[in-house]
Amino acid sequence: MEKIETIEELYQRKFDWMPENIRNEMGHFNVFRLEPFVGDKAKPVPYKRRDYFKIMLVVGKSRVYYADKVIEVQKQALSFSNPQIPYKWEHTEQIRSGAFCIFNQHFFHQFGRLNQYEVFQPSGTHIFELSDEQVEKVNEIFDRMFQEINSDYIHKYDVLRNIVFELLHFAMKMQLSSKFDKQPINASQRISTLFLELLERQFPIDDTHPHVQLRAASEFAEQLNIHVNHLNRAVKEVTQKTTSQIIAERILQEAKILLKYSQWNVAEIAYALGFSEVTHFNNFFKKYVQQSPVKFRNA
Repeated sequence: MEKIETIEELYQRKFDWMPENIRNEMGHFNVFRLEPFVGDKAKPVPYKRRDYFKIMLVVGKSRVYYADKVIEVQKQALSFSNPQIPYKWEHTEQIRSGAFCIFNQHFFHQFGRLNQYEVFQPSGTHIFELSDEQVEKVNEIFDRMFQEINSDYIHKYDVLRNIVFELLHFAMKMQLSSKFDKQPINASQRISTLFLELLERQFPIDDTHPHVQLRAASEFAEQLNIHVNHLNRAVKEVTQKTTSQIIAERILQEAKILLKYSQWNVAEIAYALGFSEVTHFNNFFKKYVQQSPVKFRNA
């Protein structure tokens, strides 16, 4: 069976000749048709990296789970995904067509942070039900993306940024029409799963992802747009562990990996894992391992 090329492999192959500083400056952008990724013979969706934003047009009935909410898409919708806001889509066999573009923060480095816009904020609106007329307009915008990315125009990525902003403002001018139905059944399981996914998206720590961004339970709750007590109850119910305990265990696991396999010194590792002081990291590590980070590394 032919191996599906991931988006990381695509970029490595496509831009391997390019110096790293230029690749970072340019950022990543791509656009895809949705048809190959839905139905009985669907291919894996070719993006897994934690740093990708995504805008997707979905034509067809579907259901979206997010934390303790269920969003019923009756006909067609436009969605906006922040790397820190995971969704679970269901009923993809009923999705008929669509398109999506993916990009990272570097692609918009000259325009500030993307999460300043409501559609990419945890408390913002991320799913927009569309009329047939609106679908035609959004399809036209995506068609222009495909035309532009396949062109030889030297400044085509500047044009593509403008097209992305056009989609963004098109959505923000709309009024939400999707229904958000609270579903108590399995809500704790969904919240716990999303929490664990957010936690895991921060790892592994490396040169391209040099430090964790979410450490406290309240920070995870803010990303999920729920109260921290709600998060704590859900995680405890499903995992039999506290939120703080799970976070500490994952931080400790990454600390051991960095101490054993990286060339970073202890201060660099402490900063990467979200500790403001090296002594705080040393005390944390000793609490769970009964030896200092230096002794663990030398052992």
